[in-house]
Amino acid sequence: MSPERLARDLRRSLDEGGLYGSFLVRDLETGDELGIDPDTELPSASLVKVPLALATLERIRRGELDGSATLDVQPGRITSPGPTGLSRFRHPARIAVDDLLYLSTSVSDGTATDALFGLTPPSHVARILGELGLRGLSVRHTMRDLVDTPAERFDTAQVHLAHAIAIDAGTTGRGHRLPQLDVSRANTGTARAFVDLLQALWRPSTIDAAVAERVRRLMGANLMRHRLAPDFTSDASSWSSKTGTLLNLRHEIGVVEHADGQSFAIAALTESRVPASNQPGAEALMAQVARTLRDRLRQL
Repeated sequence: MSPERLARDLRRSLDEGGLYGSFLVRDLETGDELGIDPDTELPSASLVKVPLALATLERIRRGELDGSATLDVQPGRITSPGPTGLSRFRHPARIAVDDLLYLSTSVSDGTATDALFGLTPPSHVARILGELGLRGLSVRHTMRDLVDTPAERFDTAQVHLAHAIAIDAGTTGRGHRLPQLDVSRANTGTARAFVDLLQALWRPSTIDAAVAERVRRLMGANLMRHRLAPDFTSDASSWSSKTGTLLNLRHEIGVVEHADGQSFAIAALTESRVPASNQPGAEALMAQVARTLRDRLRQL
């Protein structure tokens, strides 16, 4: 089967499952890649926590920040399903910058992320990405801005209405009435840009080797294992990743490293047309498409 036919068949499977998907899988040794619409720009949701971790660690390396310095962090006091870590704390906590990195990247704690953004604002993160030659990723706002959506204004029984708004309020040019989903205002990226970032973290690049190694370890400790991890984790492989979820968006980026030495960077960015917050079928379909692309590339 030709790559074009494979992409066409996978695109049809996604459509039948109520998903639009932008995917890219790249062999980190050969540079060969297969994808589906890999240059489509989409809001990045929590995937922005990886560039933030990189920028924070780069500033620590430069001596601009001290990883052992502690910050007093106010609790998120969030009780709705989803948020983790400090976002659910009820009382203030004093936490070191290094530990905030773990909470933000590995636990996907939005309150920890905003504490780090307080040290390195979005514009500063974007500047560091540019200095490192990493293109195609826009960092414009904090997590506090990200999660201020209609979903927080409905009770659990009505949250599907927020998803309906997210699905129906977009434009053909990827503008949106919700700023978090408008590519001209949101944190954004493409599957290709995220795979370029992963390659720069996993292979020698402009990123300092010790900084890259720390980001890899943080991604390797990712606790969110329900999306692509079941298809890429085994006794003969490891999966290091970061998920991103916002309303009808479900993303994951990561690297699978096989015992035989092959490694593949994978970016799976999707948006759903189904107005529901819990869609295990969509998670499984994302993983199936990503694994099919990886399997075909590995055969080549």
